Amino acid sequence: MPPAEPAPAEPALAEPARAARRPGRLRRTAAAARATWPRALAAAVAGLALAVAFPPYDIWPLSLVAVAVLSVLTHGVTAKRGAWFGFALGLPFFVVLLKWLHVIGWDAVVGLSLVEALFFVPMGAGLAVTSRLPAAPLWAACLWVAQEWARDRVPFGGFPWGRLAFANTDTPYTPLAALGGAPLVTFAVALTGALLAWAALRLWPLLRARPVALPRAVAAPLAGALGLAAAVTAAGYAVPVRTDADDTVSIAVVQGNVQQAGMDFLGRPMMILNNHVEATLELADDIDAGRAERPDLVIWPENASDLDPYTEPEAYAVIDRAAKAVGVPILVGALVDHPTREGYVENQGIVWDPETGPGDSYTKQHPVPFGEYVPFREQLSTVITRLERVPRDFYPGEESGVLDVGPARLGDVICFEVAYDGIVRDTVNDGARALVVQTNNATYGRTGQPEQQLAMSKLRAVEHGRAVVTAATSGISAIVAPDGTIEQRTEEFTQDVLTAELPLRDDRTLSDRLGAAPEWALAALGLLAWAGVGLRDRVRRRAAVSPAGRSEEAG
Repeated sequence: MPPAEPAPAEPALAEPARAARRPGRLRRTAAAARATWPRALAAAVAGLALAVAFPPYDIWPLSLVAVAVLSVLTHGVTAKRGAWFGFALGLPFFVVLLKWLHVIGWDAVVGLSLVEALFFVPMGAGLAVTSRLPAAPLWAACLWVAQEWARDRVPFGGFPWGRLAFANTDTPYTPLAALGGAPLVTFAVALTGALLAWAALRLWPLLRARPVALPRAVAAPLAGALGLAAAVTAAGYAVPVRTDADDTVSIAVVQGNVQQAGMDFLGRPMMILNNHVEATLELADDIDAGRAERPDLVIWPENASDLDPYTEPEAYAVIDRAAKAVGVPILVGALVDHPTREGYVENQGIVWDPETGPGDSYTKQHPVPFGEYVPFREQLSTVITRLERVPRDFYPGEESGVLDVGPARLGDVICFEVAYDGIVRDTVNDGARALVVQTNNATYGRTGQPEQQLAMSKLRAVEHGRAVVTAATSGISAIVAPDGTIEQRTEEFTQDVLTAELPLRDDRTLSDRLGAAPEWALAALGLLAWAGVGLRDRVRRRAAVSPAGRSEEAG
């Protein structure tokens, strides 16, 4: 074999040229950062404003302002800059919104916020691209829906916290949920904000020029945009929100309380269970003494039993004692060992009859990743020792939570599941006449998280035309009417019992009948508009460099 020829040496100028390119690229990046930092700062401030639109602050008009600001910032810029502005808004928004996770650790707050903010990157790019189209506010609103559509599903089943709809659970937009669910509320809010941005972009140059009167060519479209924004805002008032009941059932909601807030809320074994038994026995004493009416059923929250009543005789005995004392079925929240998969646990709502004991049950379908199960446990647990606090993985259920609790056919939804459209909708469509949200927010007590979750219950009530009962171990427990009105609520970290006549309804809303179709349609419309602009630009570029294009330019 002949010896290999030596590789030709690079020209002596190659290395200096490469070195020259590096400083040039750095200079361009630095120049771009200097040019965009005021807008990026404005986006970050808008993100903070958007967070304040949500509970516990509830300044909902700021959701319109945040959408409008991002639309203005992305108008006419490149997709790359639009993506950067989207991220600049998203990161501070989620850090403030999800600061309740600091109970676990600020690294959890920042890590989850980074993941969620990444969904604002393509949305920002899409807003920049579609801002060049006619009817730009429409495409902007659809892209907000598309961003939430993706974020609600991935990764690990998604995390729907921070949807525009959840900042608008007691606003003129709320009734729209009965037509198209939470996605339609998000669309209406985003469309209003984008229309305001469109109007501002056309009005600002004229205000700077200080004309005596607005030109008719500007005044007419401006009035049209503002009028349409007002019409979208008022549209909810035209939506009938039915609250009439087919019949009613009397209920008692028991909030037993916990030992303390935070990660170690459980305290000693049996403590939380005994708290709920104690409150139920006091209710039974009041009934026997004639101080209270006997309800048709009693509702306990998620994790009301901190021991598996099927395997722990002591837990079984005290629950059975409470059910017999009050004389009606109790919906008990309990952690139960999986019957066939060793090492797994199920988060259940169990119907406990005073005569026959435990009966039908619902198993939580959507366990929380890193909270109730650890993805890639074997790999991650060696790096993140804190994951040892989740010693066993929760096993997901496969059926909706429709349960007959005494005389009432209720739909059980456990904790964070209230944030997922499909889980709640399937429960209603399968026959639930009212909804129960069994939850345990003791870990995040006094952080604003219970208020954020309660707001979701308010929206779900309107969306499905159902009363919603939120039963929490430490608060906030509440009874929400089908029109979204909170009729009763408890304070956090108190032992309390709520009693009420709960309306039961059979009619389904248009939102229940349409299902996820409005969300898919709106998201697809926004993505198609974005793709259409890209395709148009690609065709134009090819035409410009084609021989025919060059000959036309030469001519």
